Amino acid sequence: MLDIGVVIVITPFLAPLLAIVAIYIKLVSPGPALFLQSRVGHGGDEFLIYKFRTMQVPRVSRDEVHRDYIASHARIDGPIKKPDHCKEFILGGNVLRKLSIDELPQLLNVLHGTMSLVGPRPDLLQLGDYEDWQRRRFEVLPGMTGLWQVSGKNRLTFDQMVVLDIQYIESRSMSLDMKILAKTVSVLLFERNE
Repeated sequence: MLDIGVVIVITPFLAPLLAIVAIYIKLVSPGPALFLQSRVGHGGDEFLIYKFRTMQVPRVSRDEVHRDYIASHARIDGPIKKPDHCKEFILGGNVLRKLSIDELPQLLNVLHGTMSLVGPRPDLLQLGDYEDWQRRRFEVLPGMTGLWQVSGKNRLTFDQMVVLDIQYIESRSMSLDMKILAKTVSVLLFERNE
């Protein structure tokens, strides 16, 4: 109810921004405005995640390269850093990503019931890439934001991210979701550490 209620309330305010971003992407780069990618969701089922496209349309899929990159970080005891794609961004794509505007189409995922506003953040790893204890993160719907995003994000290791996901699952409530949503706004506005 929280998910649908929030999406219904904010969509009219976000609709002009969404339209402007989609038109802008089409003007500065050939290809679709939206980018769809397969992710693992609730119960280990795969779903398509929606994002605004921030990079040039590749000649070959980047998914496997990105998955290998994330998988390599899952095996080391260090912070999860995003790969450097500077040369592949469309004009302004890095800004859309830094401000998390590229994530707004995931509101469609929330409406479809494949994502929640708050939950473990879906990544490109496949179910078989996770250790058994890490698969608990699939007990709930993945989220547009989560405890990891507001607790250090790219300064944390992969295992620390999963521990936070499990901590969220074990203590989730509407009040916790509201706190995470409020903290997400604060992080986006004041703590740009990517």
